[in-house]
Amino acid sequence: MAGDLILVVDDEENIQDIARMYLEQEGYTVQCVGDGNEAVKSARILEPALIVLDIMLPGMDGFAVCRTIRNENNEVPILMLTARDDDIDKILGLELGADDYMTKPFNPRELVARVKAVLRRQDRHDLDKQGVLQVGDLLIDLDRREVHWQDRAIALRTQEFEVLKVLAQKPGWVFTREQLLSIAWGFDFYGQTRTVDVHIAQIRRRLEGTGVKIETVTGIGYKLMV
Repeated sequence: MAGDLILVVDDEENIQDIARMYLEQEGYTVQCVGDGNEAVKSARILEPALIVLDIMLPGMDGFAVCRTIRNENNEVPILMLTARDDDIDKILGLELGADDYMTKPFNPRELVARVKAVLRRQDRHDLDKQGVLQVGDLLIDLDRREVHWQDRAIALRTQEFEVLKVLAQKPGWVFTREQLLSIAWGFDFYGQTRTVDVHIAQIRRRLEGTGVKIETVTGIGYKLMV
């Protein structure tokens, strides 16, 4: 999502520059490095949301970087770049733990689209693997799909629960309406942002009296506050 740090690993400055330009236009923060050893160090220190990783690198190639990161139990999503349209490179990258791949040269708009798609999958994975969320005085049981406040249950409809779950995963984080549509509904529901407003209004009514509020960030979207 916008604001996430993307680590771009490529020894070609023009690739770094174009990736940075297009990703920053979408609101991402971008850090670029030019060799494999720096990539491994940066993955440890910066904890990026996603790594765009070229295969052909000085010092340590992209395969070795990917293998090292996964051996450290780092599950950061990795989008690999290969200069060859070769199935062997792609298959090896995926077997080593890459989440997606692109062939160079690439359309920078496709790069942005791939980054967004991988991050959406990661967001859904992170939410689904949680058991119970406690946000302020709310308990959100993700397995039973129940919300409890003090000694009573708060009844939510299916999609209301999905929206609350996304917001509660990152309290204080501002989600645009488009992001909520993409994550909570599970697909791009282009042009239907009014749907989000309706569901937010319903959730607010159900949360009245609790210590949790959903605030509107004018011109952007919503955030959950304790």
